[in-house]
Formats: sequence, C-alpha cells, structure tokens
Amino acid sequence: MNIDRKGILYAVAAYGIWGIFPLYWKLLAHVDSLEVLVSRVIWSFVFTYVFIILIKQRQLLLEDLKSLWKNKKLFLSLLGASFVISCNWFLYIFAVNNNHVVDASLGYYINPLITVVFGMIFFKEKLSKLQISAVIVAFLGVVSLTIGYGEVPWIALLIAFSFASYSALKKQITLNATRGLVLETMLMLPVAIVYYIYIMSTNKVSFLQINWETDFILVLGGIVTAFPLVLFANGAKLLPQYVIGFIQYMTPTIVLILGIVLYHEPFTKTELISFSFIWLSIIIFTFSTIYESKKRIQIKRETANVDI
Repeated sequence: MNIDRKGILYAVAAYGIWGIFPLYWKLLAHVDSLEVLVSRVIWSFVFTYVFIILIKQRQLLLEDLKSLWKNKKLFLSLLGASFVISCNWFLYIFAVNNNHVVDASLGYYINPLITVVFGMIFFKEKLSKLQISAVIVAFLGVVSLTIGYGEVPWIALLIAFSFASYSALKKQITLNATRGLVLETMLMLPVAIVYYIYIMSTNKVSFLQINWETDFILVLGGIVTAFPLVLFANGAKLLPQYVIGFIQYMTPTIVLILGIVLYHEPFTKTELISFSFIWLSIIIFTFSTIYESKKRIQIKRETANVDI
C-alpha cells in the first residue's frame, strides 16, 4: 500500500467516525449536555494520557508542557483553544440531543470557509478571487436560511465560529495531535471536576446513578474522542492539504443524511435553497484550492529548473 492510499484511508476513517458521532451522542440524550461535555473532557484526558504512557511519550509531554509554560503567549493560546473546543463540543452535543442535527451539519459545512476568512483577517493570508466568491456564496446561503427561518441559525454559526477560532489558535502552536489533546483537556480538567462535584452535591448527576450502560457510554466517550484524532493526525501527515480539505466534507454530509433520514428532522425548500448555496460555495472553494495548490507546485518546479 503506497503512502497516499494509507493517508486517504486514515482521513476517510477519521472523518467517517466524526460523521457518525450523532449516533453515539444520541445514546446519551437522557443525560444533561453539560454533564456529557465534562465527562468527555475527563475521560479524554484519562485515556489519552494512558496512551501517551503506553507509547512512551510521557517525557515528550512534560517537555511540551515546560516549553508552553515558558512561552506565556503560546500557553494562553492553548488555554484559549481548550476553551473554544470545549464550547464546540458542547454545542455539537446540545445540537444532536435537541434535534438540531441538520443545523450541526450546516455549521461544519461553512466552518472551512470561515477558517479561510479568519486566515485573511488574523494572519494576513491572501484569498483568490474564487475563494472570495465561495465565501460570498456561502454568506448568501446563511442569509437565505435566516430569512426563511425568521431567525439567525445561531447553532450552526456558533459551531462554525468556535471551530474556526480553535483552528486559528492552534495554528500558532505546533504540538503532536495526541499530546496536544492531553494538554487541552488537562487545562479544562479542573473546571470539569469542579462541575462534577457540584452536580453530585445537588443530586443532578447521571454518572453512577442511572444504569451501567449510561456509565459505560460516558466513559467510552474519551476513547471515541481521541481515536479519530489519532487517525486524522496520521492522515494529515501523508496527504496534501487540498485532499484533506475535500475529504473533510464527508463529516457534515453524513451528519446531514442522519438528520434527515434517521432522525426525520425537517428539510424543507428553505433548507434546500440555503444548502444549495453552501454546496455551490464548497465546489467553488474546492476547485480554487486544487487549482492554487497545483499552481504553487508548478511554480516550484519551474524555479527548481531555473536554479539547475
């Protein structure tokens, strides 16, 4: 098996698992979304830390932590990233368990486009005319949905903006994906533990109070969170960015299908018009990304030939 095929398998597996996440979180619909979130933080930390020990990277983790502590700007960036990804996790769990699966898929469809805009605003990255066109078309899709609903699709937008913010903050930090997740969840761990102590004291806790199946699913949430991230990290190393960018649309597509077919959420003419704008923007954006990538490769080849 060549490297590209391995990378594609890793990426498809990661995005496929993320796509079927609603099936998992629906199993916890009877548990408060905030408890599901803090449980996810706690058990993600536990399992990823154990995994780091098993692969003998504990020393590297300590070195990562020391270097971040010395560089306060990077430490604050990681703290901010930990906070916004926790918000993103909560919004997604809340959306799934409150019959907004279609809204969640919309959020992840438009997220890459918002990420591009953030790159332009915060990192002075230049957008091509096609990329600007894609962003405008996506914006029209959100506007059409807002007009059709009579209200802003806030769940979709918050999911998209929180993940785009996470990406922007993480761009400043070069960490191994698995060790990065350990550190991110570690920073949120004190808050999660304090919240669990609080709900235990008020008898509003579900863990160890309902049945063993609920407890098992809550604990397993840590592995479910970490496993696709490891797959993605392996795939990202082996594939060009434009291929990853194309495969990532698997996730919202699977989520959308689940929302319509399995959970029977409404998909009226209003949603169809809005999503058509979004899909068109994705086609434009993907074409632009592939074109720009090939153009850069061609320029590098020409430069190399001149040097020779």
